[in-house]
Amino acid sequence: MSLSGKRIFITGGSRGIGLAIALKAARDGAQVAIAAKTTTPHPTLPGTIFSAVDEITAAGGVGLALQCDIRDETQIEAAIVKTVETFGGIDILINNASAINLTPTLGTPAKRFDLMFDVNVRGTFLTSQAALPHLKQSARDGRNPHILTLSPPLSMNPKWFKPHLAYTMAKYGMSMCVLGLAEEFKRDGIGVNALWPRTAIDTAALAMIPGVDTDFCRTPEILADAAYIILNRDAKDTTGNFFVDDELLASEGITDLEKYSVKPGTTEFLLDFFLD
Repeated sequence: MSLSGKRIFITGGSRGIGLAIALKAARDGAQVAIAAKTTTPHPTLPGTIFSAVDEITAAGGVGLALQCDIRDETQIEAAIVKTVETFGGIDILINNASAINLTPTLGTPAKRFDLMFDVNVRGTFLTSQAALPHLKQSARDGRNPHILTLSPPLSMNPKWFKPHLAYTMAKYGMSMCVLGLAEEFKRDGIGVNALWPRTAIDTAALAMIPGVDTDFCRTPEILADAAYIILNRDAKDTTGNFFVDDELLASEGITDLEKYSVKPGTTEFLLDFFLD
């Protein structure tokens, strides 16, 4: 398996899961565009689009820093155009950018609701829309194009809606994009899939949630390794799936997940949302 020479566009890839996926691809020599808002260091959150590109370069890849707020369709289009001008096309889109707010209905301000829907649903839809003409060209060129979205399997179990209705709807909106795009573009040879973690992942976003002990989490590298498997599969045969990281790794014979533990020796993990 290899992503050598692949042209990859990642939203929200300046840190965390997006950056881990970028670095995994960079080690193969991939070209990776990081489209995110962070251009100056945040007081509490690590990473900018520029530091991400530095890490991509150090890992052996080619990086492109793109300041992009995916709530703005003109910025999305400009970022896609710049990527195509720089790399000659796009083979892989990673819809990683996401906003989280774990509040009940009466505790969810309109601006938080709008943020989650603008980033998660609208951003995923519009970024995919802008990339699709280039992914169709990638398919015609035999380059095995993929869209991979970091979103959960769809479930109508009320327990996922009760505690944080707005967030659940926003994440499921991303998953509905996967479901629809996979079917719509199946004949074009574009693989469209979702990936979700079994356990909580130690990221800057998670650290902002009160009461979470990251010792009971796994590292973003488990999702990077899972994404790598998906992106190397034949797009024509691998589409419309809602993959879970540990199940996907097990399908490749990888069952020892100790290296992904934040705290070595951990056997009980904090579970993520949306998996029954």
